[in-house]
Amino acid sequence: MKKTIQIFILLFLFFSLKIIAQQDTLKLQREARSFLREGNKLYNKEKFNEASIVYRKALGKNSNYDKASYNFGNTLYQNKNYKEAVSQYELTTKTAKTKIEKAEAYHNIGNAMMEQKQYQPAVDAYKNALRNNSKDDETRYNLAVALKELKKQKEKEKKDKNKDKKDQKNKDKNKDKKDDQNKDQKKKDDQNKKDQNKDQKNKDKKNKQDKDKKQKQKPRPGKMSPQQMKQLLESLNNEEKKTQKKMNAKKSKGRKIKQEKDW
Repeated sequence: MKKTIQIFILLFLFFSLKIIAQQDTLKLQREARSFLREGNKLYNKEKFNEASIVYRKALGKNSNYDKASYNFGNTLYQNKNYKEAVSQYELTTKTAKTKIEKAEAYHNIGNAMMEQKQYQPAVDAYKNALRNNSKDDETRYNLAVALKELKKQKEKEKKDKNKDKKDQKNKDKNKDKKDDQNKDQKKKDDQNKKDQNKDQKNKDKKNKQDKDKKQKQKPRPGKMSPQQMKQLLESLNNEEKKTQKKMNAKKSKGRKIKQEKDW
């Protein structure tokens, strides 16, 4: 009997706590809905910053409140905070209870991506929106625009890539041309240097030959060339002949004799 009473008490406490938790949850949900309605009024008056604050309060009461996260994303979108808006829309795609709500969230993700010129993610988002609501003509139109912009973007990227490739090729070509010019200049400088060295060697060789020639023509001190010796011998012979001639003349003439005066 005592054990039965204990079980009863535990069950009573369990259900009581569950009821209290449910009541708290309901209370938070009511408060969240109240903030949502207040935020919607501000949003309709285009008071996006104030509406954003109230939507955050709603999410503070119920973090999985898909309508609050979706509308909060709209205020961010209106304030051009596209990246933050996408995060809120993505949250909505996970918490949305119907396909229509999910499609609307994907549609707005596509719009935010288009504003950021991220055309491939925009295309993906619009396709997801149509998977959840194939009858949405506005999404279908936006998808067509996104595909067109994506094609233009890819063509531009391809053109820019080819241009960069061409510029790099021209740059490499100019570099090779400059390298060839440098090589030709170096070759020319080396040849000039070689020619200068050759001229200098020839000049040195000529100077040496001229010096050797002068040394050969000029007798060394204390020595006479054969030509000089011949001239000297001839000169000595001539002098000797002159001296001999004078001596022979004196012999034939004899000494003078003093004559007595004829007084």
